[in-house]
Amino acid sequence: MKALIVRLYGWLIAIGNALRSPVLLIIRLFWGWQFFLSGKGKLMDLSKPTQYFESLHIPLPRLNAILTAGTECIGGLLLLVGLASRLVSVPLMILLTVAYLTADNEAVRAIFSDPDKFTSAAPFLFLLAVVIIFVCGPGAFSLDAILARAFQGKREP
Repeated sequence: MKALIVRLYGWLIAIGNALRSPVLLIIRLFWGWQFFLSGKGKLMDLSKPTQYFESLHIPLPRLNAILTAGTECIGGLLLLVGLASRLVSVPLMILLTVAYLTADNEAVRAIFSDPDKFTSAAPFLFLLAVVIIFVCGPGAFSLDAILARAFQGKREP
């Protein structure tokens, strides 16, 4: 019985490992595209995010709108192709943390008392996606992995 459980668990691990790169690809493609569209939308009409940032009393609202939109747009494209994925995840995590602390501060304060409020806030899924990419990497189906194999003879996990 013990051998059967160990064998089944081994298969479960093998299946999970085999699905890692396809799942990371799906996350990168979907959320990279969402970041790109969000950033592009802001860049196409900077007056809206600028006014929104002014309403939140963010200093230099136009400059911050440009930086936010550019980070989302370029970061999204880099996530899509899997280039500098972990590196680009850092500014995206910072951007989303700031978004939580400014626009959804109430959700942050309710993280333990009302977790649904935190997880249903707009930045949550975006933040979750970039944290996954930062921790797990972009997977085998990415430019990062291709470059790693070409220049270092290594395979990105």
